[in-house]
Amino acid sequence: MLFLYASVFAFGLVIGSFLNVCIYRIPKGKSIVNPPSTCPACNSQIKPIHNIPVLSYILLRGRCAYCGTKISPIYPSIELLNAIAYVLVAARFGFNVKSALIMGLMSVFVVVTFIDLEHKIIPDGITLPGIAIGLLLGPLVLKISFIDSLLGVIVGGGLFFLVAVVSRGGMGGGDIKLIAMMGGFIGWKAVLLTIFLGSAFGAAVGIALMALKGMHRKTPIPFGPFLVAGAVAAIFWGGGLLEWYGGLHF
Repeated sequence: MLFLYASVFAFGLVIGSFLNVCIYRIPKGKSIVNPPSTCPACNSQIKPIHNIPVLSYILLRGRCAYCGTKISPIYPSIELLNAIAYVLVAARFGFNVKSALIMGLMSVFVVVTFIDLEHKIIPDGITLPGIAIGLLLGPLVLKISFIDSLLGVIVGGGLFFLVAVVSRGGMGGGDIKLIAMMGGFIGWKAVLLTIFLGSAFGAAVGIALMALKGMHRKTPIPFGPFLVAGAVAAIFWGGGLLEWYGGLHF
């Protein structure tokens, strides 16, 4: 069993390294396949020995092997984050096709989160195919009904679209497509829980930033990462939370 978890962790690190490429290139409209990875400072092609997830960063002391430019610790952090997410998914759902799909979804969430934090966008190239994939694989792999999956897309995307209309642009189009994509995978009940939790997380962070850093309440904050946090919570604990809520008597 330990070997299985170690293998999942190692695989998560490798995929995490690829996610760094996606996060860097997708917002720039570049191919995520070609050309091979290069140092942004000196443009030297990175050799495989210098591209081992986390380990190369440690051995190179966080610097480019050719020009010595400092490498952001964000890169190994993303690799570790993805690997830890994979292990947690395996521990929660086992070693099966369902876990494989959820791991893939977690990787998409990592890419979306860091792109949104850096560029304040959520690329259509991720969410639009994601909606179609969710409608297909949600029912096939995650065992929710197609109607539930379809309603997840409509309810999630529809609610955010209404918010965007009422607020006259207060909700970004990327967020609308992201929550619609999530709904395709997890269904309408879980997507409503995602919206509630994401809004709660966002409000808590917003209040903290206003209190600690004097941020104005109208200062734009990327909402994608909070939706991701809500979706992760819904995927891991949504069933229990919905049962608990359904059992409340007022």
